[in-house]
Amino acid sequence: MSVITISRGSFSGGKMLAECLSKTLGYRCIDREVIVERAAARGVSQEELRDALQKPPTFLERIQHKKYLYLVLIQAALIEEVRTGKAVYHGNAGHLLLKGGPHILRVRIIAPLELRLKMAQDRLKFSRAEAVDYIARMDQDRKKWTQYLYGVDWGDASNYDIVLNLEFMDIAGACQTVSALARQRCFEFTPCCQAAMDDLALASRVRVELALSDATSHLEVEVSAKDGVVRILGSVSNMREVQEVRRVASAVSGIQTLDLDELVSPVRA
Repeated sequence: MSVITISRGSFSGGKMLAECLSKTLGYRCIDREVIVERAAARGVSQEELRDALQKPPTFLERIQHKKYLYLVLIQAALIEEVRTGKAVYHGNAGHLLLKGGPHILRVRIIAPLELRLKMAQDRLKFSRAEAVDYIARMDQDRKKWTQYLYGVDWGDASNYDIVLNLEFMDIAGACQTVSALARQRCFEFTPCCQAAMDDLALASRVRVELALSDATSHLEVEVSAKDGVVRILGSVSNMREVQEVRRVASAVSGIQTLDLDELVSPVRA
């Protein structure tokens, strides 16, 4: 009952692989639109959320703090979708958005450029030149997105458990390979995995409430949870902000102990 994430470039076969795995394993198939719709339920524009998942932040967005809010909402939405296991997600950086939870099966699929161009031309009715430009632009945006937000190389094979190349393998073969791997003991969704996912979900809910509250929305904090103990790490301007963090976070159900010892405020001279 694993959770599978699929990383791919545009028109590299990721959606087809996810759909095949869903049918073969009986898993729910989750795409970007499902996550966007769930995250947008908190009152944020779906269009802006899609942009947050696709495009690297502009200088203005870095100043306006929007990217942080969008990613907090997107991460929380994805965690809630996959928290019970038996799910395959084919969207941007799923393995990074779920970092800190249990060991998920991280798949990357790549395909020869000619195959990608053909799929882009067939589906979007592009000319060859348009398809080349589109794929290059999308790949570059995803590379910048993961580098800026997580400091990792999108194409680095060490970020995945398996990399599949469609140069000589078809989707059916790729699906069979991943299905067999998903059934291995190391990817079983054990009670310990469920507990880790529940901890990740609790931490994400706390971050969402802090990001949406007027009193704390300007803060960017890290939140972790373990067996009901929630720790919040970050910088604040004064003790009043610490009190606001405590007030907002304490309202989230599931917290047994709230640890703010690593929430740092300036020391007065």
